[in-house]
Amino acid sequence: MRRSKFSESQRLAILAEQDGGKSVEEICRKHQVSPATLYKWKQALAIQQDETKSRLHELEQENKRLKKMFAELSIDHEILQEGYDLLKKWQAQDEKKS
Repeated sequence: MRRSKFSESQRLAILAEQDGGKSVEEICRKHQVSPATLYKWKQALAIQQDETKSRLHELEQENKRLKKMFAELSIDHEILQEGYDLLKKWQAQDEKKS
């Protein structure tokens, strides 16, 4: 399979030209690519952006879940720490009585 002579950043720059208002024919002539190739790049970019948005949403949900889990564990830790401190205090009082 033949490698493209355009890098990913060059493809994005070419697609940005179209977003800037230049016609497809003008861009294709300037960069010596076919309109089909240009539209294929545009479609691939749209798919990639959709996947990126989807992955971002998944990561945000995971982050939210982990934050909630951390908050619950922090509360549990505080309760256990207070219980441990009280136990040490009572043990110290028992030792003084003995």
